[in-house]
Amino acid sequence: MQSTPRFLQGVFPFQGKGLDSPVTLDAALSYTVPNGVTAQAVYFRGGNASGELVCFVLTRDGAPMRYFPVGAKGDTHVPLRVVEDLGGGTVVELMLAAPDGLQGTVVVDLGLVEV
Repeated sequence: MQSTPRFLQGVFPFQGKGLDSPVTLDAALSYTVPNGVTAQAVYFRGGNASGELVCFVLTRDGAPMRYFPVGAKGDTHVPLRVVEDLGGGTVVELMLAAPDGLQGTVVVDLGLVEV
């Protein structure tokens, strides 16, 4: 069986709406699993250039699936050991929660694999 990597990545400015209110950063951070394919999120890398903690939220069909907090002027790399199968038609989106009014820039790289 052959697998195909997919990546949601880039550098994005943001304005926080609250740590309990994740916002969409960019359409490039959304992925719909093609019909007839199963996908899995296998790693997350993120960097935060702001002076406050932010939290990336990986959603599945609009519901939170994973949280990745990144400290002020910090970064993280999380290889996902517990993975879930995402069936065809599933929409995965990486969102950001940050303190209300905080402005900054984040760097993200989410790796998925289609099987």
